[in-house]
Amino acid sequence: MNLVTMLVGAAQLFVLDPTRMKEMTAGSPYERFADGRPKVPDAVLAKVKELTQEDVLGVLRAKGHPFHFEGKWHVLHPGKKLVGRVVTAQYMPVRGDLLKLSNEAAEKRGWSTSPNQRVIDQLQPGDVLVVDLFGKIAGGTFVGDNLATAIFAATGNGFVIDGAVRDLDGIFPLDIGAYFRGVHPSAIGDVMLTGYNVPVRIGGVTVMPGDVVLGDREGVSFLPPEHVQAVLDRAEETRIHDEWTKAKFLTGKYKSTDLYPTPKDPALKKEYEDYKAAKLKR
Repeated sequence: MNLVTMLVGAAQLFVLDPTRMKEMTAGSPYERFADGRPKVPDAVLAKVKELTQEDVLGVLRAKGHPFHFEGKWHVLHPGKKLVGRVVTAQYMPVRGDLLKLSNEAAEKRGWSTSPNQRVIDQLQPGDVLVVDLFGKIAGGTFVGDNLATAIFAATGNGFVIDGAVRDLDGIFPLDIGAYFRGVHPSAIGDVMLTGYNVPVRIGGVTVMPGDVVLGDREGVSFLPPEHVQAVLDRAEETRIHDEWTKAKFLTGKYKSTDLYPTPKDPALKKEYEDYKAAKLKR
C-alpha cells in the first residue's frame, strides 16, 4: 500500500492520481514516474545547474508563466545550487476531524502518524521536496538534522520549505541546497498533511509536481518541464552575447551604449553575429 492509495482511499486527502497528473502536465515531452510525474532526464538537469535566475525569467514570462520565482529565503549554502524534480506536500492548520481520519488510516497500514515522515519516506533519487507550510515558523519546523539527513540520503538533494527548520547546526554540514523561511527550536505541530503531489502555493508561485527546481543565492524558480529546453537554448545565446560583450568592454575602446544591449555600429553587429554563429555551430 503506497501513500497515494492511503491518501485517496481512507484518509480522504488530496493527491493527483497518475491519469490526472498526466492530464495536468500534458505538455511535458519526457518519460514519467509511476505516479505520473514528468521525469526530466538527469542530463537535462545537469544543464539546468548552469543557469541563472536571469536566464529563466524572460523565457518563462514569454511562455505565460510570469510567476515562477520566489525570493526572501534563508539559504543554507548560498554557493550550492539546488536542481531536481519537484515532489510537493501541502499542509494546513490542524482540524480535529480530518486529522483523526488521517491518523487512523496511517495506523491501519503501519505508517507513521508523523505529518512529515509520511512524505519523506516516499522520496526517490533526484527529487526535491517542496513543502507548503503556509509560512509557519513556530511549530512549522518540517525537518531537523535527522530528517534533513533522511531527505539527503533518499534523494541526493535538498528541499524548499515554506515554513521552518530546527537543529540548524546539525543541518549545516549537509552538502545540500536548502531553502526555508525561518528557524525555530520547536518540533512540528498543529498541522496536518492535506495534499501530496498536488499543486501547491509557495509564496507567489503555483508549483506542480514534476516541475524542475532551480535554486541559487538569489532564490528559487520552478520550471514547467515543457519549457526547460527553451530556457536552455536561450541561455546559451545569452552566455555567448555576454562573453563577446565583456571582452569588447575590457579593451577599453567602447562606451556602454556602443555595445549594450546590442552593438550600434553595423560592422560590430556583424562581428558579433559571426561570433555567435561560430559558437552555436560548435
